[in-house]
Amino acid sequence: MDDPAQLRSWNQGATRDAIERFVLSVTEGADAVPVEERIAVFDNDGTLWSEKPMPTQLHYVVEQWRVAAELDPELAQKQPYRAAVSGDLAWLGAAIDKHYSGDDSDLGVILQALGGLTDGVSVEKYAESVAEFFATATHPVLQRRYADAVYQPMVELLRYLEQHGFTCYIVSGGERDFMRPMTQSNYGIPPERVIGSAFGLGYDAEKAVVRYAPSLAFFDDGPEKPVRIWSRIGRRPLFAAGNSNGDMPMLDFARRGSRPGLALLIHHDDDSREDTPYDAGAETALASAVDAGYIVVSVRDDWETVFPGVSGSPADVP
Repeated sequence: MDDPAQLRSWNQGATRDAIERFVLSVTEGADAVPVEERIAVFDNDGTLWSEKPMPTQLHYVVEQWRVAAELDPELAQKQPYRAAVSGDLAWLGAAIDKHYSGDDSDLGVILQALGGLTDGVSVEKYAESVAEFFATATHPVLQRRYADAVYQPMVELLRYLEQHGFTCYIVSGGERDFMRPMTQSNYGIPPERVIGSAFGLGYDAEKAVVRYAPSLAFFDDGPEKPVRIWSRIGRRPLFAAGNSNGDMPMLDFARRGSRPGLALLIHHDDDSREDTPYDAGAETALASAVDAGYIVVSVRDDWETVFPGVSGSPADVP
């Protein structure tokens, strides 16, 4: 069996060389970084797995919005319930792209509706619901389980870094407790190393359970990412990977420490092997990559394999 820590799904070239040289520079020799300081942080949607036509959490909540609109037809007249009932995934995806371009008007509508779904629900019940979703749901474009929509090269990169003494964290704009039920099985990352957006929480003393409040406590994107990294880990990361404008502060936080780290920016430029190639929401990051010192990862050129079980060059895949 191939060792996943050997980056076998990465093509030989400048990007893979840059990763391997950096890891070697911080793990060997007189200037090696102590193991406890080898922190790596990864965005989730669009970095570790597919996020188009919409982030996975939106797929989960769309089903719940559809049910809610069936019970209350008035809801179906407004967004995001109208998009859920009509199957208008484009509106939902565009709302995320608008956020990355600095317009949160539609994202605010989505977040408000999200809070209504979990208000008063215990953390255990929510975890059960999310786990059931991941056990049965399939990606709407790829028509495969979400566990098979992870990016194989990035999972290998997690193992490669761990093999060299790094502790890896997920730092995502996605909701923290939505990710936790699947990160261990999909990425080998335990729930205590998942940092993300979060709804408020309260303790029900009578039932001895923790329940969700209706409002978002914080949205873990943009400049909030370094803040949450520091508050949860207490260290500046040495390695960071993202794919959007909202990941730039996290990438800069890793790059611009007293010892410069490595920052990877995933560029979805392959129109043959993945669901949707796109630059939307990453335009600023891509344009700034050279000056900022980001290593741009071309899905088309740098990855031999994109998804588990699907190998070969772009020309080999129909």
